Amino acid sequence: MLEVRVIRTLSVETDAALGHLSAASGLVQVGQRLFVVADDEHTLAVFGLSGDRPGRLHRLFDGELPDKPKARKAAKPDLEALARLPPWAGCPQGALLALGSGSRPQRQRAALLACNAAGELHGAVREIDLSPLYEPLHARHEQLNIEGAFVAAGRFCLLQRGNQASPVNVLISYDWLVIQAWLDGAGQAPERVSSTPYELGDIDGVPLCFTDGAALPGGGWVFCAAAEATDDSYLDGPCRGSAVGVVAADGRLVGMWPLSLRCKAEGIAVTVENGALQLLLVTDPDDRATPALLLSASLGLPA
Repeated sequence: MLEVRVIRTLSVETDAALGHLSAASGLVQVGQRLFVVADDEHTLAVFGLSGDRPGRLHRLFDGELPDKPKARKAAKPDLEALARLPPWAGCPQGALLALGSGSRPQRQRAALLACNAAGELHGAVREIDLSPLYEPLHARHEQLNIEGAFVAAGRFCLLQRGNQASPVNVLISYDWLVIQAWLDGAGQAPERVSSTPYELGDIDGVPLCFTDGAALPGGGWVFCAAAEATDDSYLDGPCRGSAVGVVAADGRLVGMWPLSLRCKAEGIAVTVENGALQLLLVTDPDDRATPALLLSASLGLPA
């Protein structure tokens, strides 16, 4: 069991009043800043690493989403993954990439945000059509549901989330250099280099399935997974709990640790300090009236 601590709720500043994120789904830490996407918003939220000051919203896509739950679910871009991209010619100080899940046609777009040397957002948001990248994946995965993205060991990695009907979780990797060129508008969508399935176990008979991932130094990676009782990549279900896992650079699943707090952890960020993994996680309560949480945990470096 991994003990987690609640750091804060994800309150945000809005045009009218103080609000909050509810469906937090992707998390990136850059220095003293936290960047969070929510799967039912058109915005990215920026928080300070310390304190409880409300986050600032940065618009990713034009337009407003409906307020009614069913209409909002049908229209949302479903931004389930947020990746920190290392520097390349197109973005010399690196960038953030927020990706839709691909589970519906309107969920196949991304937002690319360049960063400056201080790790702040810099310049205009660039919208990217993910359908050329996702089309071959739809042919392989009947219920495509991309929930995590990160760059590790020269590979751009996507995490395909399973469900109760098909509890197959897959790491899909691409050559990062080829992805760079594609993001810059040069060439066709890259072909995957490899697909690696992972068996993650279950909580109370409900399979654990990927919800996010983050790179570790040396080529390994960490992930969070949730045991959500649903047979569908579109519909939500009751969550039995979440867990954190570590994968070594050679692809071995080193271990998994269920969280002490029953929640649906949907985003993860990691730093290595004093021989331990310092983890941050964000949650999705599946209720717009309930704010998402920022959690922390410390995990000794697995052998």
